[in-house]
Amino acid sequence: MKVLVIGSGGREHALVWKIAQSKKVTKIFCAPGNPGTEGVKLAHLRGVKNRGVKNVPIGVLELGKLADFAKGEQIDLTIVGPEAPLIAGIADLFKKNNLPIIGPSKKAAQIEGSKVFAKKLMLKYGIPTAKFAVFDDYIYAKEFLKTQKYPLVIKAEGQCLGKGVKVCQTEKEAQAFLKEIMVKKVFGNEGKRLIIEECLIGQEVSFMVATDGKDFVSLLPSQDHKRVLDGDHGPNTGGMGAYAPVPFVDKKLFKRIEREIVAPTIKAMTSENIPYQGILYPGLILTKDGPKVLEFNCRFGDPETQPVLPLLQSDIIDLFEAIIRKKVGSLKLKWYRGASVCVVLASRGYPGEYEKGKIITFKKDIFTDRDINIFHSGTKIADGRLVTNGGRVLGITARDKNLKKAIKSVYKYIGKDVIHFSGMQYRKDIGRKGLNKK
Repeated sequence: MKVLVIGSGGREHALVWKIAQSKKVTKIFCAPGNPGTEGVKLAHLRGVKNRGVKNVPIGVLELGKLADFAKGEQIDLTIVGPEAPLIAGIADLFKKNNLPIIGPSKKAAQIEGSKVFAKKLMLKYGIPTAKFAVFDDYIYAKEFLKTQKYPLVIKAEGQCLGKGVKVCQTEKEAQAFLKEIMVKKVFGNEGKRLIIEECLIGQEVSFMVATDGKDFVSLLPSQDHKRVLDGDHGPNTGGMGAYAPVPFVDKKLFKRIEREIVAPTIKAMTSENIPYQGILYPGLILTKDGPKVLEFNCRFGDPETQPVLPLLQSDIIDLFEAIIRKKVGSLKLKWYRGASVCVVLASRGYPGEYEKGKIITFKKDIFTDRDINIFHSGTKIADGRLVTNGGRVLGITARDKNLKKAIKSVYKYIGKDVIHFSGMQYRKDIGRKGLNKK
């Protein structure tokens, strides 16, 4: 089987790493990929043979070129990492050309592409979420903020790389963010409409499932860390690290999330004549009234995929084939015991303007350790050296017998004597919230 993975970040590297372990796979392409995806056969597979990985210089939004490449190479299965090509309609194009692909249609991808669409869907079908109001006029939104209790949340409607959402503690803070979105247009057309909603309090959980449009199977719940600084301080980012599973999501809560959120959402999309097929990922908050949806994503989470996939014992190709063949209902996933933690190493300045071109150094024998994975996000090769080339640079991921040990394991690989680059910043508290089971 030939597989194409679309994307260039840590999520895609993790997918390539897991796919390469399948005995069904003979060749993997990654478009456009990164130094980690193409080097996966050397640095991470440790004895897995005949699973060559090749990067392809095609951008994630060059849909026609991607389809032509898939046809030319007779690709058997394509997996889409980022949301942008799904929102742009890549799944529709591939299916039109009889190319099997994992991902929802353009209409179904609205569940992430338009926060307004998602909120209205939840309101109509009684899926628990925060109370909200939608605005496309600055003056009306400005006046509305004067009447509200704080804190509250403002969300630009479209995709803003995780930066279009702000929890505003005061009216002054809310008015300033509103102005940035609707007057200064810092997010461009993605901020033409926005949502103002109540601020929900509780632990956040990422809950990814695979669905064929009717049935679904849940992956292990994980917890992302969006803020750039320890203790959930500082601005939002694309994610500074994650761990899995989440100890305080017990079997009872797990089933409740499936029953009250996942199943009704899949059924709602079918009722709207927009069947959803692929990976559905509701971002949840566990309130005193139960789990509620903060947002929906139409793909694997990043960085959540990086700690989740090392815990997956089953062949991931079996999961993808069950989606394509609409046999998810009969699929049983097997998981390794223990926990996995991913810590993102970011460039100085991220999530704002950040440095590039810093040489990344590794301890020589680090790749012989079976408990560590180094997933590349923002790297490139320059003059024969691996250097930084993005805000989020590497996802250092460790698996161990339990969460406490996994946390200890992952952090021992970070520092000048092991993995390092100039200006490196990272959170020191990834996974710590999971140690408190309340």
